[in-house]
Amino acid sequence: MAREIKVTQEGYERLQQTLQQENRRLDEATKILSDLMGAADEVEDIGLEDAKQEKARIEQRIDQLQDQLNRASIIAEKDPDIADLGSVVTLEENQEDTFEVQLVSPVEAEVATEDIPRISDESPLGRALKGRKLGDSFQVTINNRTNDYVIKEIR
Repeated sequence: MAREIKVTQEGYERLQQTLQQENRRLDEATKILSDLMGAADEVEDIGLEDAKQEKARIEQRIDQLQDQLNRASIIAEKDPDIADLGSVVTLEENQEDTFEVQLVSPVEAEVATEDIPRISDESPLGRALKGRKLGDSFQVTINNRTNDYVIKEIR
């Protein structure tokens, strides 16, 4: 059985938008490929081969997005006092910088956004953050560098 993917409502909508974009790209790639095939001689055309490969990449990405959407489960309610999937957390790093992140599944972390940075709950920081409460302190070591964090806000 396929593993369920927990996503925020916004993440689900972003996946749907990405799928729509990829479907438009597939339509364009199919048209280009059709035009190239109609104009091709018996001589192998490098452009034709590139177009075929690009179309195959787009089709693969569409299959992946459809699979993710089929397995997606939208996060309903979360405890506002515990950092969990969907939570936006304000962190203080090394008693200096303060920044916000949203804790999400790996699928959502892959989708680029212009707002709050998303970190996967499978990343080192995400694993350390998940399940913690307001005021909790913890350390994360990545590439032999250890950072201290304090949770300042969870929403």
